[in-house]
Amino acid sequence: MPALSDYAQRKKIQYFLEPLPKQAHILEIGCGSRWVGDHLRANGWVNYVGVDLAPPADIVGDIRNWPELGLAPESFDVIIAFEVIEHVDLTAEAWALLKPGGLLLLTSPVPHMDWAMKLLEAIGLNQRRTSPHDHLVYFERLRGFQPVSLLRKAGLSQWGILRKPLALAA
Repeated sequence: MPALSDYAQRKKIQYFLEPLPKQAHILEIGCGSRWVGDHLRANGWVNYVGVDLAPPADIVGDIRNWPELGLAPESFDVIIAFEVIEHVDLTAEAWALLKPGGLLLLTSPVPHMDWAMKLLEAIGLNQRRTSPHDHLVYFERLRGFQPVSLLRKAGLSQWGILRKPLALAA
C-alpha cells in the first residue's frame, strides 16, 4: 500500500471508526478491499455490512439499487463511504438508508485539488483511483444533512461527518 494511503487509513480508524458504538448498525458503501470491515469485525463491532460492485463485498451490487439488494430503509446508524462520493452521487441512497439522527462518514479529494491527488498517484504515494472522479463535491454543499464535522487534511482531502436530521424542519 502506498505510504500516504497507509497513513490515511490509520488516521481514518482513529477519527471515524474508534468513536462508533460497538452495537451500531453500519453500512459501508464501496468497501473495496474490506479494510474497514476487517478492522471493525476484528475489534468488536458486530453489525457491519459492506456493499460494492465486485467481490469480496458482503453484498455485491450497485447501492443505487438498494431495495433489490435487500437493504431496508432507515436501517443503519452509520454509513461509511470513504473515497466513493467523487465517483457516484450516493446522498439520496444514504438519506434513505440512514435512521433519523444517523451519521454519514465521508472522505474525498477537495475538488479544486484533485489535480494534486493525480500527481501523488502518478509518483506512487497515493492509491490509484478505480474510476474517474466525475462527481467531485464540496461536503459543505451537500443538502439535507447537518454537518457535525468538516475537515480538510493537508489541503488535499476532505473528511466529513454529517447527520441525518431527526425530523424535517417545519
